[in-house]
Order: sequence, then structure tokens, then C-alpha cells
Amino acid sequence: MPTPESPARPRRRHLIDPDNPPPPPSKASLSRVQQWVMSVLAGTTILHLSLGLLLAAWYVEGDQLVPVIGLEVIAGILGVLAVATGLAIHRRPVLSPWLLLGTLPGVVGVVVTLT
Repeated sequence: MPTPESPARPRRRHLIDPDNPPPPPSKASLSRVQQWVMSVLAGTTILHLSLGLLLAAWYVEGDQLVPVIGLEVIAGILGVLAVATGLAIHRRPVLSPWLLLGTLPGVVGVVVTLT
């Protein structure tokens, strides 16, 4: 406690100010991080399955076009499912223009197959 004769020492910066404590950590940021981690894990897992189907379609032997197109359509459906899963985890409307992004694996597969 400073006396009238001695000047007050400045407070060290690494110490907590008892008159102004730091805010408590919020649980909202933790749940937001959990949502992002869960949506990224779910989305990448489903997209890996979709890309695996595309690779399987490219290794179909012979001139069989129907099974190749079928696998690529399923890959596109799984891509849409991956985007919809991410939207649902973030509590966004599932029917949105973002679903068109999910058709990308199927469209790329069909374009590569037909060229």
C-alpha cells in the first residue's frame, strides 16, 4: 500500500488487474469450433468416398459405359450429400445453391469419361 511519501509503483503487465479481471472463456466459441471440426471431418470423409467411386469408374474394364456412368452419378450424389451434411451440421438450410457444389465430382467424372 503506497504511503503519501512514496509514489505508487506501476502494476506489472503480466499480472492480472483485480479491478479489471479478464472475461471468462465463452462456450459459444468452443461449440463453434466443434461444429467446424465435425463438418470438415464429415465432408472430407464423404468426399473421399465419392472420389474413390470416381477412381473405380475409371478402372472399369472394356467398353462398358453404363457402369462407369452409374458410378459417376453415385459419386455426384455423395458429393451433394457431403455438402448437405456440412450445411446441416451448421444448422443452415439444406436446400440451398451450395448443393450445386456437391455435383462437381460427378460432373468432372462424366466429362473425363466422355472425352
